[in-house]
Amino acid sequence: MSISRRTFVRQAAGFGLAAALPYPLSAQTDAKKPFFEISLAQFSLAGSLFSGKLTNLDFPALAVNTFGIRNVEYVSMFWRDKATDTQYLKELKKRTDDLGVRNVLIMVDMEGDLGDTNATQRQQAVDNHRKWVDAAKFLGCHAIRVNLNGKGTDEEIAKAGVEGYGKLVEYGASQQMNVIIENHFGPSTNPDWLADVIRQVNNPYAGVLPDFGNFTRRTEPEAQTMEAFMKTKVIKEYDKYDGVTKLMPYAKGVSAKSHLFDAQGNDTETDFVRMLKIIKAAKFRGVIGIEHEGSFLKTMGAPGDYLSENEGILATKRLLEKAAEKV
Repeated sequence: MSISRRTFVRQAAGFGLAAALPYPLSAQTDAKKPFFEISLAQFSLAGSLFSGKLTNLDFPALAVNTFGIRNVEYVSMFWRDKATDTQYLKELKKRTDDLGVRNVLIMVDMEGDLGDTNATQRQQAVDNHRKWVDAAKFLGCHAIRVNLNGKGTDEEIAKAGVEGYGKLVEYGASQQMNVIIENHFGPSTNPDWLADVIRQVNNPYAGVLPDFGNFTRRTEPEAQTMEAFMKTKVIKEYDKYDGVTKLMPYAKGVSAKSHLFDAQGNDTETDFVRMLKIIKAAKFRGVIGIEHEGSFLKTMGAPGDYLSENEGILATKRLLEKAAEKV
């Protein structure tokens, strides 16, 4: 059973419609601008952040001064002990305000499985995520991005996820904060599975963050580390264009994943023009985040002629702008 986007949005009336919709553009009347704004996802700078060359506090300044991007998306693992540190949050908020940078969302990882079939562990995961809702609220974000996974069959994880994720969404709604799932690991890489979970939760503060590159089902990692994820094996590939099409009715953001580029500056894995046509057709008018992973994969030993972090981010930005002119 499915519902239309119009029906889904109409249900938002009782929950605070403005906060539940995709993050609005600052200026949608300028016909010369793309139908979306560009943000910078922090994982694009994972190598610099993991090595300590860049800190979370310095990330917003780098985004605007180096790349001309005034929307930023954080990753919790790069400041996971600071979510409840009021002074830290005040400093981060002050820096972004002074820079004229808009905090879009926080991608939350490694806080437990919201689809854990063990009720106690599932509730602990819900509790662990709440502090990030609060931090996002303080920073002026419109959402936190979560993962939905667990151990068991896809049906068991879905049932547990509707309960666990649903509870977190209810808390998010109380703070007028969207809680959105990225197609990332496990069954969430299946767009039909993920869309069905969102329909069952049936809350305007629930939604998704479609990622161009995460429609690949892989074996479960042996540990919650990047090294372990790199060693996983492919189980099933879902069509990314079909996947984004199915998820866009529930999208409150989009992640433009990139790895490698050809001589013309096009992504070798994803047709950005085709993707933007799908996104535009869904009446999406929010923020599309750059998530360039090529340089990070290079540090992990993956083969390929990957660009540096800065070059990859700029190449993805140029590609989004070029593709937007064609849709």
